Amino acid sequence: MLTISKMKSFVSSSSFSTLSPYFPITASPSFFSLPSKSPRCSPTFTQVSNYFAFKTPRISFLSTGISSAQNRTGQTAATFSPPSGEIHVIVGPMFAGKTTTLLRRIQSQSSNGRSVAIIKSNKDTRYGLDSIVTHDGMKLPCWALPNLTSFKQKFGQGAYDELDVIGIDEAQFFDDLYDFCREAADIDGKTVIVAGLDGDYLRRNFGSVLNIIPLADSVTKLTARCEICGNRAFFTLRKTEEKETELIGGADVYMPVCRQHYVSGQVVIETARTVVESHKVECRTPA
Repeated sequence: MLTISKMKSFVSSSSFSTLSPYFPITASPSFFSLPSKSPRCSPTFTQVSNYFAFKTPRISFLSTGISSAQNRTGQTAATFSPPSGEIHVIVGPMFAGKTTTLLRRIQSQSSNGRSVAIIKSNKDTRYGLDSIVTHDGMKLPCWALPNLTSFKQKFGQGAYDELDVIGIDEAQFFDDLYDFCREAADIDGKTVIVAGLDGDYLRRNFGSVLNIIPLADSVTKLTARCEICGNRAFFTLRKTEEKETELIGGADVYMPVCRQHYVSGQVVIETARTVVESHKVECRTPA
């Protein structure tokens, strides 16, 4: 008689359901799709549902540096590779097309299927707080904030995680520009496109824009057309008597000029100011 030994049968009872790649969030992120043809077309807003896609962390297996540990333990070591972000800077004088260039790059990124958001300083109220508008009329929705640090909180952590590209306009008004850009690109893997003035009306460093040059993957310096001679304009000449650095205005306050007419214009303005001041003193002097 054949004796059959009884063996325990181990049957896998795992019944894990497939992990849903979506998790609810509390606020709707303000993603939008941009026109793919004419830059002057009005943007088409897309309401994103209250879910964001779960991203699987990228894992790279090291072939060197951990081999001895593998020999001793027989285990394969893994390390999380940091996300790859980018920083691109656009600078130049006023009326050089910095905002237009920024919006076109944002539009291109959106057309390629990447999620985008635009930030501007809430100090700039010339065209309303909820839009970024170029001098030639191109307009897109944006986040108007007092600082960049508050963006992640206001945007929502879940929505921020899904964000691919961040555009920053009028960057000279943000004191926390350096820290925000470094963290967004180096740690969070975002592509950050920054547009702003590299110098004020006295050709001095304006804000923190020049501080992020060492962080940048690319730097683009645009030029305008000198309003006096028509040559390339690298500088911004203030036409009024105000002396504060931050004076928001358009063609009524500023004009792009070449080097020659910047220097001569400054001389004329300073001479005019001296005459006006001396005239005021004479008026105050009792007879």
